Amino acid sequence: MKELTKSDVWISGLQWLFFIFSNIVVIPITVGAAFHLPSERVVLLLQLSFIVTGIACLLQALFGHGRPIMEGQSGLWWGVILTLATTAAAQGMPLTELGGSLAVGILLSSLITILIGLVGLGPKLATLFKPTVMGVFMFLFGCQLILIFMKGMLGIPFESDAAQANIQVPIALLSIVIATFVIFISVKAPTHIRKYSLLIGIFIGWGMYEVMIGTPTGLSTTSQLEFTLFPLGRPTWNTGIIVTVIVTGLLNMSNTFGALKGTDSMFQKQTNDKEYRNSFVLTGLINTCAACIGIVPYAPYVSSIGFLKQTNDVRRLPFIIGGVMFFIMGCIPTIGYFFSLMPLSVGSAVLFVAYLQLFNAASDFFKQVEFNTVNVYRTAIPLFVGIVIMTMPPVYFESLPKLMQPLISNGLLVGIILALLLENLISWDAYQPSKGHASNKVQYHHVFLSHESHETLVGVKGKEEMNNALNDKNSY
Repeated sequence: MKELTKSDVWISGLQWLFFIFSNIVVIPITVGAAFHLPSERVVLLLQLSFIVTGIACLLQALFGHGRPIMEGQSGLWWGVILTLATTAAAQGMPLTELGGSLAVGILLSSLITILIGLVGLGPKLATLFKPTVMGVFMFLFGCQLILIFMKGMLGIPFESDAAQANIQVPIALLSIVIATFVIFISVKAPTHIRKYSLLIGIFIGWGMYEVMIGTPTGLSTTSQLEFTLFPLGRPTWNTGIIVTVIVTGLLNMSNTFGALKGTDSMFQKQTNDKEYRNSFVLTGLINTCAACIGIVPYAPYVSSIGFLKQTNDVRRLPFIIGGVMFFIMGCIPTIGYFFSLMPLSVGSAVLFVAYLQLFNAASDFFKQVEFNTVNVYRTAIPLFVGIVIMTMPPVYFESLPKLMQPLISNGLLVGIILALLLENLISWDAYQPSKGHASNKVQYHHVFLSHESHETLVGVKGKEEMNNALNDKNSY
């Protein structure tokens, strides 16, 4: 109890509140827009997201893995849901059918997650997600979210077909200014200000939007919020959607592995089987609730690692305080309504900057692998195939069986599945470039430095050839 009287504990708790808020506030708004929900439904989704997120953080800290790691609405789930909404609109599928199938798929994947936790398969599954798989996941995950944020920044509705959408120039220009401003804060500002760059970007960008463009239309106040189960659509069975969602749920476990493994060094201990089991069971239970109330499913946030390193505070109590405050925010309807007014372009611009850091995360995983001309296929194939599929219009996949369309048209899921198969079915370390292939390297690759540091030639075979090349440098 003495810790509660310390001011730094409450200040640290407030920092956690801002961090949780910055990561959650945009998600229910974008999902509501993608499913054409009325403003009062968006307000309700926002409130429920705040409430469930606060409870989820508390449960994980007290009864789950026991670490100050944010349990929030998964970016992987979010990206897949928005992508499916766009694909459904292009293929003429009713959004209520998509929402109902999503609910069924999330419920089934939640049960699988709980079962994995109870049986103790978590540590065994963790061995499948090797550095190359995690690198592919992080990179493609970033690509998919950046595509989503770019649409928001350009003023393109999430559900619109690309052939029918137009860039809203005023919104696009303002979004670029906001993103540039957030990057400037993230790079140039002092550390104690830099940690709030997302929050600063949201409120300043929101103010600029109100002044330059005006309040977004289609939003109204409501005196009473009517709660209903399955607000995105009554449960229905679409095999293609459900299979895609179950696969997403299985791949979503990579967030748990990344978050727990990434904090092992901070707590100077390895995550044990009990912590994995508790974490998976709680995540599954939370996602069961999420499926019923129509919010994006949950997972431990890997980005919590960066927050813990930045604040250098791994205490659990401030995290609990932040979770409680976030829960209280969700219980106040006025707060939910206020934040539902936030323009999508502002939130998209801020999160565009935040998720650029996924490139750094992917790079860290790829550095753990020594690539050569043979084993490069383990990464090149899933990366390029995934990116190409992401850029294809949904109509390209209409010739495929409807059962396969939702999965095959999602570049992120296809890329991760390919990475898992290639990495775990092929022993790449057994394949090395042949001596003949290695000797055929380019012999005459010229790299010249400035005159002050003398010209340097790299890769020229033999001392005599190097001198000749240096004498002839003026011919280039």
